[in-house]
Amino acid sequence: MTVSNTANNNNNAKTFAFLRSIPIFASLTDDQLSSLMGIIEEKKFFRNNVILWEEDTQRYMYIVSSGKVKVVQTSEDGKEHILAIHKKGEYFGEMAILDGKTAPATVIAMEDSLIQLIARESFEKFLLQNEKVMNQLISMLCHRLRESWLMLKVMSFSSAEQRVRAVLDQLGKLNGVRDERGIIIALKLMHKDIAGYANVSRETVTRLLNRFAKESKIEILDNKYILLKEHSAESR
Repeated sequence: MTVSNTANNNNNAKTFAFLRSIPIFASLTDDQLSSLMGIIEEKKFFRNNVILWEEDTQRYMYIVSSGKVKVVQTSEDGKEHILAIHKKGEYFGEMAILDGKTAPATVIAMEDSLIQLIARESFEKFLLQNEKVMNQLISMLCHRLRESWLMLKVMSFSSAEQRVRAVLDQLGKLNGVRDERGIIIALKLMHKDIAGYANVSRETVTRLLNRFAKESKIEILDNKYILLKEHSAESR
């Protein structure tokens, strides 16, 4: 076996294990998953590249193989509002395939990302015929609905401070890792990303985060993750 063949086999094994780790694919047989792997496309998107526009969302289901992407709406004045962030192992685009309609949002790479694409025909062949896959899809759609409700709650607050606090709490629930100090938001977020979630200015987010840090409500860790201090979370 050549070095090239060995490398390809190792890459295939890694891809197989990665897809198997995603709940929606867990019920596929090894043969089905191997067949699906053979027709999945993979594309690299650099930071700030648009992965899909609204009119493209009926064509593919997208899986984040590495990196991180954001789902955004842009207002008439050009202001970006973040609806969701998807990281490695998460997927999007399935709703448009299911109902044949586009989603009123654009998906943008927040950092250099590898995205796997499953064409609509393959989605229907390998996934929609499997009852367990459909149950996983229903579960994910319910999760997305709850996430949307929470973001509506964020937007209902009148003050910028309440919105930023609510966004941090929400991100802690979705991406939090608990340790003895509190909850670590396991996403590298720029101030403009939090601003996009909370629909406030980047300068406002910077001012509030600095104040929260001085008040020992949060801590910015060396890896740029945000630690929500335990005593602060309990006091809200």
